[in-house]
Amino acid sequence: MRNVKVIIADSDTEKSWLKKLGPGLITGAADDDPSGIATYSQAGAQFGMNMLWTVLFTYPLMVGIQVVSARIGRVTGHGLATNIRRHYPRWLLYAVVSLLLVANTINIAADIGAMGEALKLIIGGPAHWYAIGFGVLSLVLQVFIPYRRYVRLLKWLTMALLAYVATAFIVHISWGTVLLSALLPELSWKPAYITTVVAVFGTTISPYLFFWQASQEVEDQLADPQAHPLIRAPQQAPANLRRIKIDTYIGMGFSNLVAFFIILTTAVTLNLHGITDIATSSDAALALRPIAGDFAFMLFSAGIIGTGLLAVPVLAGSSAYAMAGAFRWKNSLERTPMQARQFYAIIGVSMLAGTGLGFTGIDPIKALYWSAVINGVISVPIMVVMMLLAVRSDVMGQFVISRRLKLLGWLATLMMAFAVCAMFLIT
Repeated sequence: MRNVKVIIADSDTEKSWLKKLGPGLITGAADDDPSGIATYSQAGAQFGMNMLWTVLFTYPLMVGIQVVSARIGRVTGHGLATNIRRHYPRWLLYAVVSLLLVANTINIAADIGAMGEALKLIIGGPAHWYAIGFGVLSLVLQVFIPYRRYVRLLKWLTMALLAYVATAFIVHISWGTVLLSALLPELSWKPAYITTVVAVFGTTISPYLFFWQASQEVEDQLADPQAHPLIRAPQQAPANLRRIKIDTYIGMGFSNLVAFFIILTTAVTLNLHGITDIATSSDAALALRPIAGDFAFMLFSAGIIGTGLLAVPVLAGSSAYAMAGAFRWKNSLERTPMQARQFYAIIGVSMLAGTGLGFTGIDPIKALYWSAVINGVISVPIMVVMMLLAVRSDVMGQFVISRRLKLLGWLATLMMAFAVCAMFLIT
């Protein structure tokens, strides 16, 4: 009889853990936004399977830096901006937050525009009006749905990314060649190849993901009356640190799996047919249609809309969390707009500004380029600050990160620093 009780308790614990899976999963899925889809499609179209290695290479580094971000949030009970404000000069905080706002707004514009174009490809009609509709829908959902219900919606939206895995199985693929190309690629030092590698790295490791995952750990802790920051409740650490680790491994694995299949699909279709000039995710979907058929085209296009609905709130939310942490505003998606006015105002302004950029004369390709440049530039100091925070006992208490996590985090930081330097040297 005692054994039965143990089994039931274990089952309940497992169900509880599965229910809490989310910050890492949503963060990873949001990384594959329409802008990211465009980058991965361009990589596959231009260089075929010789870009698959980048996804395998970045996975452990991505896991390392995102686990650091999540642990800072869960251990301290505060997001990244608040921790930076408490321990580093204000000029650094304001510079990072300002650049993050600019990059995120441009990204929102590109993603919402891509969603409008994708719906136009599927049903026809005015892409600009569709973009406005998606912008308004994302804003309404984020503002008026409480966090605990909203996060469940975001979890379901991650399933949209499976469209890109399914697309790859519609076309003929030699899996032996895929394995060989992924593990033994033909590398090149040509500027175009290096530029694309840098773009993939910059798309995979983005600053808004750091701010979002740290803040979501805080949101999860606040949503549970029995949960407390680990620095004040160390007895809760084993279960939470294990959950963060598994959640992040799964989330980043899901993200990189999808990126792998986008590169693979465009490599075995567009690249093999000589179609190498892909600028946007909609271009990729349109070029795929005559080669892979209507079903693959529909899956690819629908995926753009689903990933956009997931990523746009994450971009706007990370901006709001950063601003709120910098200026000590009340912030939580669990609060009502009247309880956290400045926080929701930033979400609204970011969303409306991003939607409005689509109606200006700004070249979307140049906008994405500069967004990538800004993201790359600010990612390095943010990652350095995160790593320094994570090893400080006055910040993390007994939960300073392990030697292995330090190694992964600093490797990711050095890789991004190298990517930024390479970007400036070859452009």
